[in-house]
Amino acid sequence: MSVLEKFLDYVKFDTKSDETSTTIPSTPGQKVLGAHLVEVMKDIGIADARMDEFGYVYGSIPGNVKKAKTVGFVAHMDTASEISGKDVKPRVIDCYDGEDIVLNEDKGIVTKVAAFPNLKNYVGKKLVVTDGTTLLGGDDKAGIAIILQAAEEIITQNLPHGDVKICFTPDEEIGRGPDKFDVPGFAADFAYTIDGGTLGGIDYENFNGASALVEFTGRSVHPGGAKNKMISAMKVAIEFASMMDPFEVPEHTAGYEGFNHLVHMEGDIEHAKLAYIIRDHDRNLLNKKKADFERIADYLNAKYEIKPVKLTIKDAYSNMREKIYPDNMFIVDLAKDAMRANNVEPVVTPIRGGTDGATLSFMGLPCPNLCTGGENAHGPHEYVCVDSMETIVKIVETIIDKCK
Repeated sequence: MSVLEKFLDYVKFDTKSDETSTTIPSTPGQKVLGAHLVEVMKDIGIADARMDEFGYVYGSIPGNVKKAKTVGFVAHMDTASEISGKDVKPRVIDCYDGEDIVLNEDKGIVTKVAAFPNLKNYVGKKLVVTDGTTLLGGDDKAGIAIILQAAEEIITQNLPHGDVKICFTPDEEIGRGPDKFDVPGFAADFAYTIDGGTLGGIDYENFNGASALVEFTGRSVHPGGAKNKMISAMKVAIEFASMMDPFEVPEHTAGYEGFNHLVHMEGDIEHAKLAYIIRDHDRNLLNKKKADFERIADYLNAKYEIKPVKLTIKDAYSNMREKIYPDNMFIVDLAKDAMRANNVEPVVTPIRGGTDGATLSFMGLPCPNLCTGGENAHGPHEYVCVDSMETIVKIVETIIDKCK
């Protein structure tokens, strides 16, 4: 099978993760894909392919040269929770013409070049798109396909290599991907997640991440006699939100600028909730953002005699730069050299999010992130460039070759 055929096979599996679930993995579909991947891995010659009780899929390719570095490759099986990944209907565009892409004529769903100008970079390329009713799943089934295509070619062509380790994780999209990752058992000197975007991307900096749950308790009184008595939890929540910096939000930030992002709200007179994610590449600035939440909560609790605000802040993950720079920069340089060897100019950018590699780096496995060839993840306008995937397969093979 080609990397495209592998990818089209894997996107058929519904692996959307669920942050409200308490199971590991959070959804049963991830284990269904995991079991399938074990069989695929065995078929291409990865004899020790297995899935553990938590849904993590492991396998290795024993080296055929001595004194080589052991390199690992990681991708995640789950897809984003914002939009359905069930009944994905991928369509291959053999030669993109540079025009708007009609995904679903009946529903009037169109990927417009004006809205997604990066499409101009793919004229003449082979793309995979959706029918506009689901995401595609390139994040991160493209990564899985790339890793397994490289593995198959290394084995069938008997290319020189050291030990190669592979792991496919569950629940990356809800921040739990590394929770049960067996780093000692994986036994790699370093690894790469294949979970990025545009061809050439190398990431070794990511957000420090935290979450804030703000709960509000009100006092309900019949509106006819509510003067100086009623306190609406919803209105206190609105007051809280209005005191946040209006420019420190995703839609007004880029690059190294952090944000506070309101991701969910609910409420009535008696009870209300606001759920935020807090992000910044600079740990000190992240702490300042967390302090802003505490300052506003303290102000409102002093203002209202019932002390209506309960604030819970939790840290999620840290910036992997702390574990990569400067001591492990050779891993990034290795990837850069592999890209240039395949006529790809590397582009290093800070991730405005997190990856499994961030937490794995703090668990003792330095793990920067590489591209997959996908764009517009987490939405119906997602697409993957097949030409890019094929090139990334060669980049992975070159990294393995340079480790020998």
